[in-house]
Amino acid sequence: MIEIGKYNELRITGKKEEGLILSDGYDTVLLPLPLAPRDAETGDALFVFVYLNKEGIMTATTEKPYACVGDFAWLKVVDENRDGVFMDLGIGKDVFVPNRQQKKKMHKGDSYVVYIFLDESNNRMLASSHLSSFAEEDDIDLEEKDEVSLLIADPTDLGYNAIINNKYIGLLYQNELFSYVHPGDVRKGWIKRFRPDGKIDLSLQPLGYGHILDFKVTLLEDLEQSKGVIPLGDKSSPEDIYTRFQVSKSAFKKAAGALYKERKIVISDHEIRLVR
Repeated sequence: MIEIGKYNELRITGKKEEGLILSDGYDTVLLPLPLAPRDAETGDALFVFVYLNKEGIMTATTEKPYACVGDFAWLKVVDENRDGVFMDLGIGKDVFVPNRQQKKKMHKGDSYVVYIFLDESNNRMLASSHLSSFAEEDDIDLEEKDEVSLLIADPTDLGYNAIINNKYIGLLYQNELFSYVHPGDVRKGWIKRFRPDGKIDLSLQPLGYGHILDFKVTLLEDLEQSKGVIPLGDKSSPEDIYTRFQVSKSAFKKAAGALYKERKIVISDHEIRLVR
């Protein structure tokens, strides 16, 4: 069965003036001629994206959409009317966001993180900015300290919501961010903890003692390359530390403290020196 709003591997079963006829053995769909590979022959298999056109007819395209059904994505509003807005999907078909699916009123020219789904009544693709309604909450296949992919979503009073591995939703705390993040950014992150209420706390820095051991090596190498002196110490700001090493002040102090105990460095308020 051909899946609407997703990629399908279909075989060419015929040709006509408008384009190629593709089939999965049960259903057929038209691939318009301007989008068909020039050397395509009957019997060839093509990997295409399928959607419903304005007339409600299944149509295939070799263009690559920014997102498929089941994806969270950062999309731009390109048109609007009294019923909702249309977002650019990167193909000949925009995706519609009805007013009821807008967490906050969307406006033409702005971009938002949305979830793509099929309207059960007509199989047309729709999008929604009610992200928590579509994020998975049960059987979370993650553990604390796991490395994950994050799509930065909407800001909150505490920080930023982020989509985890295109499945779950978690929170990055503003007071733990040492670099600028913006909605739509895709960042590497880590699972910090699972809260009793089922929420997931996130970090943009690696967690655990293994990371501290790795950073000890980085810190020593930087000292060697900096002639034995780094202008960062116990009272340096978290922002200055992150700018140089992309780690939190806590990770910096733990690694520096370990090196101090090994008598490899001396630490002052705003400086670290290598012991020769």
